[in-house]
Amino acid sequence: MAALVLGIVSPVTFTGKLSPNSRSRRRMVVKCSNERQILFNRIAPVYDNLNDLLSLGQHRIWKNMAVSWSGAKTGDNVLDMCCGSGDLAFLLSEKVGSTGKVMGLDFSSEQLAVAASRQNLRARSCYKCIEWIEGDAVDLPFDDCKFDAITMGYGLRNVVDRVRAMKEMYRVLKPGSRVSILDFNKSNQSVTTFMQDWMIDNVVVPVGTVYGLAKEFEYLKYSINGYLTGEELETLALEAGFSSACHYEISGGFMGNLVAER
Repeated sequence: MAALVLGIVSPVTFTGKLSPNSRSRRRMVVKCSNERQILFNRIAPVYDNLNDLLSLGQHRIWKNMAVSWSGAKTGDNVLDMCCGSGDLAFLLSEKVGSTGKVMGLDFSSEQLAVAASRQNLRARSCYKCIEWIEGDAVDLPFDDCKFDAITMGYGLRNVVDRVRAMKEMYRVLKPGSRVSILDFNKSNQSVTTFMQDWMIDNVVVPVGTVYGLAKEFEYLKYSINGYLTGEELETLALEAGFSSACHYEISGGFMGNLVAER
C-alpha cells in the first residue's frame, strides 16, 4: 500500500538559506495552510521510518520514477517543491551531479532541519549541491524560467491553492522542461478507493496511534478524497500554460504521477 507521504522534520538548525522575503510570504498564507504546516512539523520526527514501514519500502521506487520522469540531467538547475525530508532532492542531486544545483523548498522548518541533517551524513560530492529554502509553493522566491526540471512528491495534494501553485511551477520552469508530480492517485475505480480507505482506517491510523499521531494521519484520507483525479490534474496543468500533460497510474492505481512539459 502507498506510503503515507504528506509533505514534512525536528527542531535542529538547518544549513540552508531562508529566502529574504519568506517571512512576509508566510504571513500572507491562508489560515488552512498554517494548520497543515503545524501538522507536518509534528509528524516530521517519525516521518521517514513510517514511510518505509507502511509502504514496505516501495515509496523509494515511486520516487525514483518521479525523478526519471522529470528529465533532470547532469549540470541542470532543478527544484524539488514541498521537499519534506529530502528524498527527491537527494535523488535529483545524483542526476545533476556536482556541476548541477538542487533547490529543496518546503514550508516546514522541521522538515528542512531533518533534510539538512541527512545531507550532512552523506559523503558524495553531488549531495553538496543541495540548498534548502523555507518558502511557499504558491509564491516561489525564484526568477522566471530558472529551472531545468521540477519535482514535487506528495505536496500538491496539501497545497490550498493548487491553481496558483501550478502557475508558479510554470513560471519558474524553463521552456521545454518538465515538472513531475508524484502523489496518491484519486481513482475513479470504486475497488481502488475502497482499498485505500480500508488501508488508512485499519493500518495507517492504528500505526499512527502507536506514535501518538492518530489525528495527524486521519488527515490522509480527507486529503486524498479532496484531491484531483488524473484527468483533472492534466486539465489543471494545461490551463496553467503547460503545452502537454499526462498522468500515469502506478502501483495498481494507488499512486499517480503527473508529467507536464512547459
